[in-house]
Amino acid sequence: MLFNANSYKFALLTDSKNQSLSNKSVRTTHTKAMPKRLSFNTSTLYSMTLVAAAAMMLTSVPDAGAQMRRVAMHTTDQSIAMAETCCARQQPCPQQHRGTEILEVYDFESVDTPPTFPGGYNAMVHFINSSRRYPAEAYARRIEGRVLCSFVVQPDGSVTHINVLRGIEPSLDREALRILDGMPRWEAGRNCGATVPVYCILPVTFRL
Repeated sequence: MLFNANSYKFALLTDSKNQSLSNKSVRTTHTKAMPKRLSFNTSTLYSMTLVAAAAMMLTSVPDAGAQMRRVAMHTTDQSIAMAETCCARQQPCPQQHRGTEILEVYDFESVDTPPTFPGGYNAMVHFINSSRRYPAEAYARRIEGRVLCSFVVQPDGSVTHINVLRGIEPSLDREALRILDGMPRWEAGRNCGATVPVYCILPVTFRL
């Protein structure tokens, strides 16, 4: 029988009289396709160089940068008034409340240069620790934890719209707002070379 597959040819001849195979009856041939030689002239090579350079320029175009987003926030005065009211009533402060303002801000992680506290992170921790006064009612009830706050560092470095995102107790929430409201101006964040408003989140820790 004859079998032909993938450029290999096998010939197997069978002698009907002696039913024996002969080594000379088997022939294997294999041919390989020779690659074609490519030739380019000077103009073709020049065109290919321009195409490659254009591709590199397109892939190296910088990102358009961070995008602003809208957030609903209370002013600092509103947040303090809410905390005082909740403290007087001994009730948790609500997460949402009427009278919020819609601000266009950048996220802290998205800007080219995030805003920084004067002197850096360690100076900010020292400021918070030295400014913190443990409320008597929370101390008497042995309440501790973290008050998660948000605020906006404006292009001039001022800290505005301090809000409590997650409180633990009205008097501790009010104290966290007071501490952050007393912070000095920050070094403003920058994006694409210009100072921009940046939305920040910072926990204030209370430990006994």
